[in-house]
Amino acid sequence: MTFAGLATFSSIFLIGAMLLTWGVLVYLRRKAILDMPNHRSSHAVPTPRGGGLAVTPLLIVLVAVVFIHTGVRDTGPWLMLAAGAGLGVLSWLDDRRDLSAAIRFACQFMAVIIGVFAIDKPVLGGVVPDWLDHVLVVLAWVWFINLFNFMDGIDGITGVEAGSIGLGVFILALLIPLPQFIGLGYIGLGVTSIMAGFLIWNWHPARLFLGDVGSIPLGFILGWVLLQLAAEGAWAVALILPSYYLFDATITLIKRALRREKIWQAHREHFYQQATQRGLKHSTVSAMIGITNLVLIAVCFTEFDTPGWMRVVAAAMVVFGLVGMMLRMPVKGRAEP
Repeated sequence: MTFAGLATFSSIFLIGAMLLTWGVLVYLRRKAILDMPNHRSSHAVPTPRGGGLAVTPLLIVLVAVVFIHTGVRDTGPWLMLAAGAGLGVLSWLDDRRDLSAAIRFACQFMAVIIGVFAIDKPVLGGVVPDWLDHVLVVLAWVWFINLFNFMDGIDGITGVEAGSIGLGVFILALLIPLPQFIGLGYIGLGVTSIMAGFLIWNWHPARLFLGDVGSIPLGFILGWVLLQLAAEGAWAVALILPSYYLFDATITLIKRALRREKIWQAHREHFYQQATQRGLKHSTVSAMIGITNLVLIAVCFTEFDTPGWMRVVAAAMVVFGLVGMMLRMPVKGRAEP
């Protein structure tokens, strides 16, 4: 695709996300579907929740268009996409009715097991038997879905994270234009465009939140993209691009589990939440994560002959630096709600 074609492709999804999110915002306000503040919230006023009603359909359309454009005929990827759409419906019900954790996890495992058939190579490069590879992929994928949901706690954060991952995947496809990366690159560009359109309404102070209907399918689709990268040998890129979310969510989960707390319940213990409680604005924290993600993208593609493990170590140092700034950077003014 030419530069003009890529610009048109990106613009369609950016403008579509901007307009559709506006329409969803009007609907949510009319129906009074609001996220009410509580002691675990990072917002102080009732805010419409359900922006994923715009993001998720666009995401499904994006992946379907790319599958058609790249000639995907196998049933596996299409079943994966159908499972992602099903998770969107389930997550909207959860936003409205608070489904039990057992139902949510059962459906997520079912979707991921279906999705595994869309990955036609061992993700771990054959270092373990295929059956164990599948088991580990299922567990990792379910965790990735939930960490995307857990981390969606302040204005702009998931839009920035998802957009950054999409940008990194797109750049990989530009630098290594192999057939196995091209379709993923289109998806990456589309995700970045959709999240840019959504951020117009979700940037601090947010006029609406993504909700589970957005964060769960987004984590599912991006999880598949990253697993595909790993299966094609780009495992270091697949680890580095989401490394801040992986680090923050995993460390917080471990701490809560060691204290025998209910890890699926909402809380305010993530590093980014601690930063806003110290007084940093939502926009400042989200911007810090965005800038860090640009550095992580640079780490991914600096010297391709650098061993993957060295790039992962460099990325870990970058993430540690971000967390250190969040927890220790001097702050003026009162803490954000």
